[in-house]
Amino acid sequence: MRYMSTRSEPGRGDRLAFDDVLLGGLAVDGGLYIPEHVPKLPEAAGPEARNLSYAELAARIMAPYVGGAVDDDELASLVADAYATFDHPDVCPLVALDDDHWLLELFHGPTFAFKDIALQVVARLFDHELERRDDRAMIVAATSGDTGSAAMEAVAGRDRLDIVVLHPAGRTSEIQRRQMTTLDAPNVHAVAVDGTFDDCQDLVKAMFADEPFRTESKLAAVNSINWARVAAQIVYYVWAARRLADDRPVTFCVPTGNFGNVLAGHYARRMGLPTERLLIASNTNDILSRLIETGELAAHDVVPTLSPSMDIQISSNLERLLSELFDGDGAATTALLARFRAEGRAGLSTEQHERLRAEFAGDRLDDSETLDVMGRVHAESGMFIDPHTAVGVGVAERCRRPGELVVSLATAHAAKFPDAVLNATGCRPDPPPALAAVADLPERCTSLPNRIDAVEDFVRSVRRD
Repeated sequence: MRYMSTRSEPGRGDRLAFDDVLLGGLAVDGGLYIPEHVPKLPEAAGPEARNLSYAELAARIMAPYVGGAVDDDELASLVADAYATFDHPDVCPLVALDDDHWLLELFHGPTFAFKDIALQVVARLFDHELERRDDRAMIVAATSGDTGSAAMEAVAGRDRLDIVVLHPAGRTSEIQRRQMTTLDAPNVHAVAVDGTFDDCQDLVKAMFADEPFRTESKLAAVNSINWARVAAQIVYYVWAARRLADDRPVTFCVPTGNFGNVLAGHYARRMGLPTERLLIASNTNDILSRLIETGELAAHDVVPTLSPSMDIQISSNLERLLSELFDGDGAATTALLARFRAEGRAGLSTEQHERLRAEFAGDRLDDSETLDVMGRVHAESGMFIDPHTAVGVGVAERCRRPGELVVSLATAHAAKFPDAVLNATGCRPDPPPALAAVADLPERCTSLPNRIDAVEDFVRSVRRD
């Protein structure tokens, strides 16, 4: 398997192996790496896969993307070790909301959010490759909430890795912030940036675009700009469909901010997973659901909501889908993104819009509607769901067709958002002990302005040689 940039021309540009893509993160031309071809699901991931453990299935699905960069047996060992950190034997259990609507619980990892599923694997892949090369790396990441703590937890204490995570000051939940700022390890560093998540993401991309700084600091990425993240997330779509043991194609509803989670579902579909539709669930920051409806990317100001991980207007992983809609034309993809950046809006052609709508649908919930869904689910089932999951459940209910089999992705433990849950249900969910502990631990965080020079100077100051 070889990888190319979304901004390269067909038949031109570098073609890299998985190990180089893993450590490189963002392509040198500013694009995102995508596989040259999409493999079919392996036979071992067919209907009989319901008899496999999650780790066994993950190793089989990821192997074609790893492409021999890691031996199959070693990959299976790394994956098994990653999922041994989860508190549920199924890793991602399914829970019924009704006969045809299921929740896929993705929050049973160390930081109680879906980001653990990929990042526990990715950190081990980093360690394996850096050990092989006798090298080290500095990870820089932006987070709107959960990626930061999941990445920091995954790499904490690893001798060959340092990590700096940028988050928008005052725009995460208190628990999300504390999960980052209370982690006591010498190689992890939380930074509060005076700006939005989009500003943090732009700073990360600017560091990668600064070639001398990138080389000097040995930068690496664990945001979903890193293809390894997407590859690991493909697995739970296949897992859910196989565990349901239902002959009908599945519709997945995905709370969506940076487009990485739902993009993994798109790749599962391209690999041959029978999928009816992918539903994009947005909060008030609804640029993606509006794109599906109108065919136009139009940025608005970021509005803080009860579901902060989705408070995004510039969704990085959309570039991978746009590359497909432009049939791999890197220049056309780059031109549309440049127009969007310059003017705040850019449109698809009629044909591209029709292709998009053939696979995707979507809608949005505001905060009031989100609280209503949280309260109703608790009243009907006794379950607590977090605001992001509630956006997904609400959009699924609004968009589902009669007889459609729907799986909504539950992306975070409800106890990470206790105030919203209390507001919706009148009760506070009991947090897992590890989550409860962060309330009493000292915080360690650096505040920086939204300036690339300030962030680069900080990275230099904490980098271990």
